[in-house]
Amino acid sequence: MRIMMTQVRRSSRGSVRRRPRSRASRSVAALAIATLVAATLAACGTSGGGKPTLNFYNFPDGSGAVQQAVNTCTAQSGGRYTVKYNKLPNAADGQRQQLVRRLAAKDKSLDILGLDVTWEAEFAEAGWILPWTGDNKTKASTGTLQAPLDTATWKNQLYAVPYNSNTQLLWYRSDLVPNPPKTWDEMINDAVQLAQQGKPHRIEIQGAQYEGVVVWFNTLVASAGGNILNPDATAVALGAPGVKALQIMKSLASSPAADPSISVQMEDQNRLAMENGSAAFELNYPFVYPSMKANKPDLFKNFKWAQYPSVTAGQPSHVTIGGIDLAISKYSKHPDLAFEAALCLRNRENQMVAATKGGLPPTLADLYNDPALAKDYPFHQDILTALQNASVRPKTPAYQNLSIVISHAVSPPSKINPEKTEKKIASQVKDALQSKGLIP
Repeated sequence: MRIMMTQVRRSSRGSVRRRPRSRASRSVAALAIATLVAATLAACGTSGGGKPTLNFYNFPDGSGAVQQAVNTCTAQSGGRYTVKYNKLPNAADGQRQQLVRRLAAKDKSLDILGLDVTWEAEFAEAGWILPWTGDNKTKASTGTLQAPLDTATWKNQLYAVPYNSNTQLLWYRSDLVPNPPKTWDEMINDAVQLAQQGKPHRIEIQGAQYEGVVVWFNTLVASAGGNILNPDATAVALGAPGVKALQIMKSLASSPAADPSISVQMEDQNRLAMENGSAAFELNYPFVYPSMKANKPDLFKNFKWAQYPSVTAGQPSHVTIGGIDLAISKYSKHPDLAFEAALCLRNRENQMVAATKGGLPPTLADLYNDPALAKDYPFHQDILTALQNASVRPKTPAYQNLSIVISHAVSPPSKINPEKTEKKIASQVKDALQSKGLIP
């Protein structure tokens, strides 16, 4: 809407500069422009016949699952509204930037917002999204796994409904490792032994300077029994668990098990390395399973999965979850319908489609017992276990700054000095929480 109006204004200015016009012609032109703008404004938030259009902004989904959910919910509305799927940029930073700019401008064309699970605190604190209360909150919470609900909660208030989740498993080649390692020490030792035998041995994980390496660090800190911040998100709480996490990252990066490209690798590079046969282990999301099945059927027959390795033997790992939560813009002209549509978009039927088509783990617990999920999602019980033991990233409006600080401090992993790096992170995170100092 705003773009269309800007184009009209620019076109008008250009015409005036090119050729002077009479007062009458200028009046006719002004009337035509006013009529066009009025018609455009009247169309915003509505479709033909006055039916409201709910603009849904979400990540660009190539599987077709999101569009199918949009079509289903539009049909199930009985003609009361139309849901329109607006694709955000591919990168999470670009997605957040677009939403922040439009919400800061109080853009009324935003209704349902697909938020990364780290944005809720920031958006809620800014007053950009509406809280979920009463019957809407009950419907959003009933049957939903606790960890995804935690990502959607800020200061004990629910601000979004979990749409889908995501978590990592350990993927490995059973022809190289018959029994998957249970701890990080075991996995690194297994990889070193394979290297000594001249066999594929690498451990693929995200070590580039971006959010993926923050997820790795947070998972290790939580699995060591700690947190990056205290429960109120007002102070740093790293300490010994933080040092232990950094020791593991350093140990892998300094061993023969590390991929030589670890410092620039992201999820898709890990997937490709596993598929080209150079790796024995991969810490990654479920999207790697259908990819291996389609691209490398010879390796796929030995491509297995297990729980993410733990830090301490006998203790579960606490993998950092991802995913998308659906929030309602404060500036929506149809908030009641937007809440209703958001609940539809994440209902049982649509979450099943998202899992089987898009590989995204559901947030509704009982779906994991549905036989229909097992065929295309044979690792569903392991995903459920990981989500039940999951950790979340620090919940704070300053999360973007924290993420930058941590990613710069731990990448490349081979340069980590555990004790010094822990102190550096603690100091810089403290400054970030107080809006002090310089962000790297």
